[in-house]
Amino acid sequence: MEKKLTRIRSNKMIAGVCSGLAKYLGWDADKLRIVYVLVSLLSAAFPGILVYLILWFVMPEE
Repeated sequence: MEKKLTRIRSNKMIAGVCSGLAKYLGWDADKLRIVYVLVSLLSAAFPGILVYLILWFVMPEE
């Protein structure tokens, strides 16, 4: 079975981007959200909001 990167409608907080990434990677969505926010806040080289917005428009919904 081929894995596809899609936004999840059922387990979403804003747009379902982190839920889709978590499902694709086989992780828990809440843990991925925490890691994503921490990396976005602690790293000046990682523009988290910009990346999230781009993924929101690029990733198809399931």
